[in-house]
Amino acid sequence: MSLVVIGLEHSKAPFELLERVTVADADVGKVLSELSALENVQEVALVSTCLRTEIYAVVDRFHDAVDDITTLFAQRAQSDRADIDEHQLVYFDRGVAMHLFRVASGLESAVPGETEVLGQVRRSLERSSEEGTVGPVLTNLFTHSIHAGRKVRVDTAIARGTTSFSYAAVELAAAHLQGDLSGESVVVLGAGALGAGTVAALVDERRTDHPREVVVINRTEHRAQEILAGLESTVPIRVAQMEELSVELQHARLCISAVETEIPLITEEHVAQREGSPLLIVDLGMPRNVERSVGDHGDVVLLDISDLRSAVEQAMDERRSEITAAEAVVAKEVDHYLEDQRGRGAAPIVVALRERYEAIRVSELERRSGDLASLSPEQRDAVDALTKSLLAKLVHEPTMALKEGVGTSRGERLVEAARLLFGL
Repeated sequence: MSLVVIGLEHSKAPFELLERVTVADADVGKVLSELSALENVQEVALVSTCLRTEIYAVVDRFHDAVDDITTLFAQRAQSDRADIDEHQLVYFDRGVAMHLFRVASGLESAVPGETEVLGQVRRSLERSSEEGTVGPVLTNLFTHSIHAGRKVRVDTAIARGTTSFSYAAVELAAAHLQGDLSGESVVVLGAGALGAGTVAALVDERRTDHPREVVVINRTEHRAQEILAGLESTVPIRVAQMEELSVELQHARLCISAVETEIPLITEEHVAQREGSPLLIVDLGMPRNVERSVGDHGDVVLLDISDLRSAVEQAMDERRSEITAAEAVVAKEVDHYLEDQRGRGAAPIVVALRERYEAIRVSELERRSGDLASLSPEQRDAVDALTKSLLAKLVHEPTMALKEGVGTSRGERLVEAARLLFGL
C-alpha cells in the first residue's frame, strides 16, 4: 500500500480551475463516498479550502489510484483531463507527510502562517472520521500534522501579524481606501468563519481607523446574531436581512463577501442604482460571490482572492526568516511522524517474530532443565539473561528492516518473506 495526495492549490492552478473543483461543505460526504468506492482506495480524506482541494488516500495500486482520482477531478471541474494533469500536485509516502505538515503550519497558504487552515485540517479529519473513510494510517498522519501546525505557531513568529484571510482582506481594503476606513459603512456578507473573522478584524481595538458601522448580512439571521454576541466592540454592529442587501450597498463604502455558494449573491442589479458613489468589494468567496460584470460598473472596484494573494506575497518578503524557522520545525516533525509510523506499521509482524523466538527460547530452556538442575539460582538467572540477550541481537536487524520498509513495496515483500521464513 502507498500513501498519496493529489490536489489543486493556489500556487499551481489558475483561480478559475480552483473555483470549479472546490467542494462545498454540503457535498463533502458525497465526494468522500465516491472516492472510497474506487477500487484501489483503502482510506481517504478531503481537504477543501478556498484555495485548495486535496485528496489524501491510502491506496493499493499507486498509478491506477492516481488515474482514478484525477479523472474524478476532471469530472468535477467539467474540464479536459489534460488541464488537471498540467496543474495538479501529486506526492507519495514521505512527500505526503511533508506537504500536509506544511499545509497545517500555514507554509503552503496564500497568507503564510495564517491560522484558519489548522482548523480546516482538523475539521477534515473529523468529517472523514464521521463518514467512515479514514483508518489508522490517515488518522495518524492528520493527528501528527495538527500537532506540527500547533508547534510551528508556538516555536516561531510566523503567526504574528496579519496571518488570516480575514485580516489580510481588511488590510487590502484599507490600502485601496488610502489606508483609512474611518467614518465608512462596511457590509460583511457571510457569517461563517471568514465572515466572523472579517468583522473581528474591522473592529479590532488595535485599529485606529474603525469604520462608522459594520452591517452583517447572512442567509440565516441567527448566525449573524452569533457574531454580535461573541464580540465586544465600540463600533456599532448590526444585522440586516439578505433581502436588504441592495439597500445596504447603496450606503456602504466597502463590502467584504465570504459566503459558500454556487450562485453569485451580488449581481449588477445590486449596484445598478449607484450614481457617483464609489464602492469597493472584496470577494473572498470560492466559488465567487460576485458576478464579474459588477466590476465593470463605473463606481465599483472589485477585488478577489487573486488580488489578496498578490498583496500578501509582497508583504511577506520581510518575514522570510520566520518561514525558514517554521520549515525547520516541520522537517523535524515529519521525521518524528515517520519514525512513529514505521513502528506502527511493523508492529504486528515484529511482535509475532519476537513471540515466535521467545517461545522457542523458553521451550529449549525447559527441555534442557535437567542439564541445568545443578546450577545455582544466580547461574540460572545468568543463563536466562544470556539467552534473552542472544534473542534480542538475532531479531534486531530483521526488526529494523521491517520497520524501515513500512509503506513501500519492498516492505511488503519483506513482511511476506518473514512470514514464510519464520512460520508466522
